[in-house]
Amino acid sequence: MAIFQKLVRMRGMPKDCSFCSSQEIKDRTITKTDLVRVFPTNIPIVPGHILITSIRHVQTINELTIEEREAIFALIATLRTALQKIFGAEGFNFAWNEGELAGQSIPHVHLHMLPRKPGDGGITKYEPRDFLYRPGSREVSPEAELADVVSLIQKAL
Repeated sequence: MAIFQKLVRMRGMPKDCSFCSSQEIKDRTITKTDLVRVFPTNIPIVPGHILITSIRHVQTINELTIEEREAIFALIATLRTALQKIFGAEGFNFAWNEGELAGQSIPHVHLHMLPRKPGDGGITKYEPRDFLYRPGSREVSPEAELADVVSLIQKAL
């Protein structure tokens, strides 16, 4: 069994990844290329909530090839038009959780795409601190603090 698991890992398709191994997901594929697959999530926030994922098993965006990234973003335009027509979408939420601490429940890179229209459920006001960060409010950061952050990141680049 250990040899099989090692081979599975080497090929980039762990046996416990539902995006790689689930027949249910394969059966509900909306569209697929050699590089990416699109399917509806089984726990949608709004009707039409879909996932765009790489065919190749990787956990983070940095592991994607340039071609895989381009394939994901190329599909967004086509999907946007279809979701606008079918669901009356007037806007979209995109979510890319990376790592368990950021809410990634399936360790396979995927982009959530949610068509939004007036009166639908889910997040109705966009305030990241309400659902991404610590509770409570924080004052607007002083410009000097922001300048320090800019400088630190620029130096790291």
